[in-house]
Amino acid sequence: MIGQSHDCARPLPPDESGPLSFRPGRLPVLGVGALLLLLTACQETAHQAGGSAQGAPSAPPPGVTTVVLHPHPVPVLTELPGRVTAFQTAEVRPQVGGVIRDRLFTEGQPVTAGQPLYQIDPASYQAALNSAIAAQQKSEAATASAQLTVNRYQPLAKEKAVSQQDLDTAVATLRQGQADVAAAKANVETARINLEYTKVRSPISGRTGRSSVTPGALVTAGQTTSMVTVTQLDPIYVDVTQPSSALLGLRRELAAGRIQGTAAGQAEVRLVLEDGREYDQPGTLQFSEVTVDQTTSSVTLRAVFPNPEGLLMPGMYVREKLRQATDPNAFLVPQQAVSRDSRGQAIVQVIKADGTAEARQVTADRTQGSKWVVTDGLSDGDRVVVEGLQKIRPGVKLAATDLTEEQFDQRAVAALPSSTQPAR
Repeated sequence: MIGQSHDCARPLPPDESGPLSFRPGRLPVLGVGALLLLLTACQETAHQAGGSAQGAPSAPPPGVTTVVLHPHPVPVLTELPGRVTAFQTAEVRPQVGGVIRDRLFTEGQPVTAGQPLYQIDPASYQAALNSAIAAQQKSEAATASAQLTVNRYQPLAKEKAVSQQDLDTAVATLRQGQADVAAAKANVETARINLEYTKVRSPISGRTGRSSVTPGALVTAGQTTSMVTVTQLDPIYVDVTQPSSALLGLRRELAAGRIQGTAAGQAEVRLVLEDGREYDQPGTLQFSEVTVDQTTSSVTLRAVFPNPEGLLMPGMYVREKLRQATDPNAFLVPQQAVSRDSRGQAIVQVIKADGTAEARQVTADRTQGSKWVVTDGLSDGDRVVVEGLQKIRPGVKLAATDLTEEQFDQRAVAALPSSTQPAR
């Protein structure tokens, strides 16, 4: 039994005669010696196993990449749907009646304010002007005669050569003649204006639409149907609607001082056209309605845009990116660093001072480019994990490689295909 080896993990087999027991007059010397040898062998084996375990190299901490974040002034952008509206629209109607003799413009072409568009037959209006001028001359002649009579009667009346009644009658005739001259002059001016109205002019500069009348058509003063519509397209308006609840939230943020407002004349606006492309001309916010639409619970905002090429047309659907304020202390966090929990709450992993990661809830409700705009939950200098998120375990220290925001952006650009990299 002594010469046989034994596994320390297995119990000793019982003696063939049963459990080891003391018999009178005999000592279990042989069994005790074997047991001591077995215990010694087990201790040596355990010591060797422990030594080999202590000598094995420990695994290095998992490596992650972090971005050191700092606050930046970030514009508060609101994207709203809207429609393009003409800057000015004029429906041209005749101010005198008559037959259209000529159309003096080309449909769809630009015109300037005061440019003649139609010529109404002026013959009758020229005759009326001539008649008014003749009536004025007649009144002026009668008035001149009355003036001479008064001039003669005045010295004679002093000498009692004519009666005072004759002098008074002469003076009254003179004054009536002067009034007739004034009325005649007004009639001449009216006739001249009516003659000028036979040239139907554009009231504004803009682009003409389709003409509703042709030469030979009879028009009347004040008719309900317009002859043509002139629309000013440069500059041009874009009207958008914003929910009143969103406007209230914005004003609360402004009142609390968390964001800084932008004056209406300085708020920059960008447009996204129907094909998804951004309009290359920035606009400015002109005004906001002072009342809320009871049907839609929204407020109308109007912006004005330059439109030199006429790309924007009235009625076109667009989306407007409106800069209504600026958040001076927002963080721009790469989208890959932000995850969402089951409740939709944004979560980022922040490296603590001891090298472990902490899951932190943040407020990220909008994006700017490829980054989330975080307005709450982060502090200046926080190290947010952007690569190696799958290696994070609770309480496990990490080997973090820190990048500045500029370095991370450069890496992101370098990783893009050459065809999509921005021009230098």
